[in-house]
Amino acid sequence: MDPGRVWYDAGPTVSVLQFRLPWDSPAAPVSRRAARPTHIDVEGRRWPLTVTRHARARRFVLRLTADGGLRLTVPRGASLDGGLRFVRGQGDWIQRQHYRRESTRRSWQSGMTLPVCGDLRTLDVDDHLVRLGEWCWPRAAGAPVKDVVEAGLRAVAATELALRCHALAAQTGDHVSRVTIRNQRSRWGSCSTARAIALNWRLMLMPPAVSDYIIFHELMHLRQPNHSRAFWREVASVCPGWREAERWLRRHGRELLS
Repeated sequence: MDPGRVWYDAGPTVSVLQFRLPWDSPAAPVSRRAARPTHIDVEGRRWPLTVTRHARARRFVLRLTADGGLRLTVPRGASLDGGLRFVRGQGDWIQRQHYRRESTRRSWQSGMTLPVCGDLRTLDVDDHLVRLGEWCWPRAAGAPVKDVVEAGLRAVAATELALRCHALAAQTGDHVSRVTIRNQRSRWGSCSTARAIALNWRLMLMPPAVSDYIIFHELMHLRQPNHSRAFWREVASVCPGWREAERWLRRHGRELLS
């Protein structure tokens, strides 16, 4: 399907992804008797699936429906198997749209739990304060609870993550000139030629083994400012579980950055 084109659109009630069939590629013959699947497995997760055919459709259209299922529209004469392959290839898009939907629906109120540093912590909210575990932050009148929590965790990260970075640097024997905490949407950390390391505050929402891996990753850039084989050997020497951490990030990282 490489010659085709993909469109992305996210509305308030449904999220839509479209794949236009190449104009010069003949449609595969379709058996009208083929059973339409009611579920589909995408990257280890099973999704309810509704398949429809539309006489005027010129492209595959994938929607995340309001009830959390998937709806695939297949052009008349196009291959159903091709449409299913298209759906299975959109795991990142599906997960990202699902997380955004759930984040919007999530009720940020007392009793809600958040995974922080590997532990589930419970929110306690009133008109003036927001408590999350041992932390307590003032809340201005009408301020969204989510904004208060994220600002509070970013402030905690400025201390906790910086201390952890310096501790791991001492463990590996590497010197760090400065540690800053940022609100990045596309990366977990960075390392400058001045030996300064920047970390995303969202490391607070990861299991400690994963956040430690990210810090080790940036520390090893002090030795190898690239992603060469030599760099990955350095990472493996200080963080033997880095592959497991990478797998966790591939599965859950987009959720945190959304």
